[in-house]
Amino acid sequence: MEGNLPIVEYFHSIQGEGAHAGRSAFFIRLASCKVGCPWCDTKESWSTNNHKKESIASLCKYITRAENEGAAFVVITGGEPLHHNLNSLCNNIREKNSTKAMSIHLETSGVDPLTGNPDWITLSPKRHAPPLKELLHACHELKVVIHTKEDLIFAEKMANIALQNNQNNPILFLQAGWNSRTGQNLTYDYVKRNPQWRLSMQTHKWLGIR
Repeated sequence: MEGNLPIVEYFHSIQGEGAHAGRSAFFIRLASCKVGCPWCDTKESWSTNNHKKESIASLCKYITRAENEGAAFVVITGGEPLHHNLNSLCNNIREKNSTKAMSIHLETSGVDPLTGNPDWITLSPKRHAPPLKELLHACHELKVVIHTKEDLIFAEKMANIALQNNQNNPILFLQAGWNSRTGQNLTYDYVKRNPQWRLSMQTHKWLGIR
């Protein structure tokens, strides 16, 4: 196994949002993000400074331990994980789990080319930094954070592209910005009137867990 990646944290928890909410998962949060969302709740992940680098061999050991403790899948998140080439990490996770069902999930804004060939892609595109069409065509889940009416217009634009060109038939989610009363009202009303969309909630925050 070769390569090192800057790590903010890794932990075994419950997926709190999206299509796999409520399932046991092992999270690897990579450092570095140039997207810079003002509402980001993990701004400490933006820079690679002060974050140690871990070898892929070490990460695979942590994944094995989490799997033995009940984790159903690995979530690679950030930061923006696709700022890094994920081929080696994903290949080695698959090699380690060649006889098991441990799948690899990726959470990305889609601003960089896809690497690693994950089993599930959660694309969370940002209006100020639109995703590559490659990611819209590959995602399994489209999740747009809503603060304003303009975000709803952007969400429909992203969905139109994804649904017309994506064989995975992605699930569509709207998620209100945390502590955004306007976003909550807009999201609730829109999902209620547009049944092709689902409401995504950050249940881990309500539960007080990571």
